[in-house]
Amino acid sequence: MKKYLFTGLLSSFILFTSCFEDLDDNVQQASNIEIQDFIYRGLNFFYLYKSDTPELANDAFADADSKNAFLSSFDTPESLFDFLKSPQDRFSVLVDDYISLENALSGVTLNNGMEYGLVFYPDESGNVFGYVRYVLPNTSASAANLERGMIFNSVDGQQLTETNFRDLLAPDSYSIGLATFDGENVEPITDSTIVLTKTEYTENPIHLERTFTVDGEKVGYLMYNAFTRDFDPQLNAAFGNFKAEAIDHLVLDLRYNSGGSVETATDLSAMITGQFNNQIFYTEQWNDDRQEEYSSPGLFNTQISNGDAINSLNLTTVYVLTSSRTASASELVINGLSPYINVVQVGDTTTGKFQASFLLYDAPAPNFSRSEANQSHTYAMLPLVFKTANSIGNTDYIDGLFPDIDLNEDYANLGVLGDANEPLLAAALDDIFTTRSPNYNFQVLSEVGDSNSNNPIDGVMVIEK
Repeated sequence: MKKYLFTGLLSSFILFTSCFEDLDDNVQQASNIEIQDFIYRGLNFFYLYKSDTPELANDAFADADSKNAFLSSFDTPESLFDFLKSPQDRFSVLVDDYISLENALSGVTLNNGMEYGLVFYPDESGNVFGYVRYVLPNTSASAANLERGMIFNSVDGQQLTETNFRDLLAPDSYSIGLATFDGENVEPITDSTIVLTKTEYTENPIHLERTFTVDGEKVGYLMYNAFTRDFDPQLNAAFGNFKAEAIDHLVLDLRYNSGGSVETATDLSAMITGQFNNQIFYTEQWNDDRQEEYSSPGLFNTQISNGDAINSLNLTTVYVLTSSRTASASELVINGLSPYINVVQVGDTTTGKFQASFLLYDAPAPNFSRSEANQSHTYAMLPLVFKTANSIGNTDYIDGLFPDIDLNEDYANLGVLGDANEPLLAAALDDIFTTRSPNYNFQVLSEVGDSNSNNPIDGVMVIEK
């Protein structure tokens, strides 16, 4: 069975409706029991951790009446979904508006262009400050001249805290109060506020592409922020440029990349290498009922999704910059390449996301398809359906993938992305060229959230049947 695979927050497989379209208000609304029956059917059929929940067993109920009595004992679809999930499941998602979900999965979001992280104050007060990670072009943030490294500690005049940041940063428009951070203290800047407004936006995941010459050797640098299949030709073109430059080393910056297309992850790994065509990149582990029919390995290949030949570098070492936000397809690249070449991970430990999901609608099994979806409600699920393993069987990295060079970002000195002196890139260059002398000494703080904290599919790993 042909499958197009996706992992993470962004993909490009669903454009059935125009953005933010609503269903006809005149359609009769479904009852909870209809929705809950859909949830049960979908999890009973596809759920990776089905065996962890006795009620999902094929023989759990003697007849339809006893199953319906069980379903009716839950007040809401959400409470049933939570009950049926395995304790080891951190990522399955149920939504009550699949139209918004489809837009998010296709890369269409409401965005003001400020990609940020949120960090606890060093004083353990529970207060939070934000730092700008990067700014998207042609957005409200770029028009306001925001830059990486800027600090803010209030929204609409209210101090950010661990309990209010989601609500304060959720509206389509808000003002941020700028501040300074010297490594120990956060100080507001008087009368310095910026108003930001979200609009519909599609992000080009290829944020930066550079080539450096260091000690007579060429180093390619690529900051890649999402595995978005629609941009595969641009990704391949970037590697075409690296190939033309005859780079000796590659630094792949995935520190803010929480996922996307598995096909793109596979292609990217073939761009880095090229000498392992048709060898196993990853394998799939489904529940016992689905393993034989659905499982198929992902192989290194020679073409991207539109049929163009992959521009391969045939490297034997790659440096990958990571953070705690590095997830799913990004982790798949690291894990999948590790049996074949030397993968040097620089930064922080990754998320630990090795499972994938289908987007399931209330429709007959086994397809649970959009075209056959019950039109009386807009509930849909992204349950975990299989886990990936690399060619030597490594999976279940629930605590993440650990760096070879452990280095958090310094919020008082984030540096300029793509600059050789930016701390994480500099650490990679330090390791490549031993003549450089690293000097990292700063307080490590705990992050509490980021610009994806209000996204219902944050950290979800998605595939398409």
